[in-house]
Amino acid sequence: MSEIECQVSAITPLTESVFKVVLRPKAHVEFKAGQYILVHMGKDDKRPFSIASPAYDHEQIELHIGADKANTYAFEVLEKMRHEGIIKISGGHGDAFLRNTHKDIILIAGGTGFSYTHSILQQFLHEQHDNQIHLYWGGKTQSDLYMSNKMKQLATLHPHFTYVPVIEDGDNNWTGHTGYVHHAVMKDFADMSQCHVYIAGRFEMAKAARDDFKQHQLNERDLFGDAFAFI
Repeated sequence: MSEIECQVSAITPLTESVFKVVLRPKAHVEFKAGQYILVHMGKDDKRPFSIASPAYDHEQIELHIGADKANTYAFEVLEKMRHEGIIKISGGHGDAFLRNTHKDIILIAGGTGFSYTHSILQQFLHEQHDNQIHLYWGGKTQSDLYMSNKMKQLATLHPHFTYVPVIEDGDNNWTGHTGYVHHAVMKDFADMSQCHVYIAGRFEMAKAARDDFKQHQLNERDLFGDAFAFI
């Protein structure tokens, strides 16, 4: 897959440690909703990041990068983008892209895994499918769900879309789901046999979800996530 140079158009903070990056590729980048790019830091150093923008948008590539000095893997990429203004990438990569299906779709995101589900959600809504799509987004606190208000607004505009925020540490003002995000899915879906499930987040979460969803009749062929290539 060829290397494509991109201009770094904007870097905007979404939280103290999560940044929205907009890249303007100098050539067309072909990808499917749910795929990722590799940022080329060096000849043998290529780092994956989920594409947050939909596949129908050919003008730009949006990334959500969680980066602080403790996470040098992503922090170094962000610093290179800031200082040089140009980055080289390749993509799209990955097999966990959006499939055509009559089944309902469940998107599950942990933290910045939201970027993966954001691409799929936008593509789905753009294509105006008749089946239902549900987004479950989990974080430690409400502030980790950095685009929660936008998701709530989208859910009011699209009758086929349901948004469920989940936080691990809820206070007395929180009335939604608490705990692990995939546990919230299991509370709402006793039978998942008629669902496609897309998941992004920590490998531990993806593995636990895969194991637990078997008890809810999910066919493993209907479970998609880049993590499953490694676990």
